[in-house]
Amino acid sequence: MKKLDGNLKKNIAVFISGRGSNLKSIVRYSSKKKIIYKVKVIISNKRNAQGLLFAKKQKIKNYYINFTKSKRLGNRVLNILKKNDIKMVCLAGFMKILPAYFIKNYKGKIINIHPSLLPKYKGLNTHARAIKNNEEFSGCTVHYVNNLLDSGKIIIQKKTRITKKDTANSLKQKILKIEHKIYPRTINKVLSNL
Repeated sequence: MKKLDGNLKKNIAVFISGRGSNLKSIVRYSSKKKIIYKVKVIISNKRNAQGLLFAKKQKIKNYYINFTKSKRLGNRVLNILKKNDIKMVCLAGFMKILPAYFIKNYKGKIINIHPSLLPKYKGLNTHARAIKNNEEFSGCTVHYVNNLLDSGKIIIQKKTRITKKDTANSLKQKILKIEHKIYPRTINKVLSNL
């Protein structure tokens, strides 16, 4: 595959709510020669999300818009995505459920990474719940987003063993390292089929 310059890469948007650790790994990965995407837009539903500071440092267009409460703001987000020729939306620690009208507009083009082996442990506090239930393994799942919480078609999963010494925090850190590896690669793979 010949080198893709920035103009030939497909534009993606990343939606965040917090630190943006997955966002950082996606941006780093996108700078490699054979990767077919670049992060063109970052949107956060939290004004003080640390990931927005990273976006500013990287000179990536970024917006604070809590559009999940407003169809008018949701339409503003859709307009931003359209104006920037966004081919796919990647949720990376985005802690809001997207409205149905938004998902319909990007059907099959929104993916999420979730810190459990879905369909187990949808929603929050996945690590503590897995430990409490004496699970032998946990991990993360990249999946398509649909109208049901953490229920879209699974694209890839990666698991890790839960040890007797693991706490919710140590398991979170272990799984985050896996997320940082598989999410950027999975984005590239999904986009190559769009």
